[in-house]
Amino acid sequence: MAKLSTEELLDAFKEMTLIELSEFVKQFEDTFEVTAAAPVAVAAAGGGAAPAEAEPEKDEFDVILESDGGKKIQVIKVVRELTGLGLKEAKDVVEAAPKAILEKANKETADKAKAKLEAEGAKVTLK
Repeated sequence: MAKLSTEELLDAFKEMTLIELSEFVKQFEDTFEVTAAAPVAVAAAGGGAAPAEAEPEKDEFDVILESDGGKKIQVIKVVRELTGLGLKEAKDVVEAAPKAILEKANKETADKAKAKLEAEGAKVTLK
């Protein structure tokens, strides 16, 4: 069988009735084990469902110190460790709570920082 060009195939499809074309599509799907309608259905569903989709998972977090939990000295030590601030700067940050300790940190870093601060009694949130 001679290979048909795209133009020749389109011309052949133009000459078919809708019923013949529908039967061709069904046979094509069965022969090659594909679904020709899937991309159209996905595109239609995807377009309509986009506003209802859940927000994509964040990859950057801010670690917010809400309070020192009554253990100011221990929390200051952890803040210094996490941020590299000096003693006075770390003390000022802890006393100014609620205050961001880390900004735009990845999930792993933010979770570790939160765990360290909470281990010392601080109240922390991730945003």
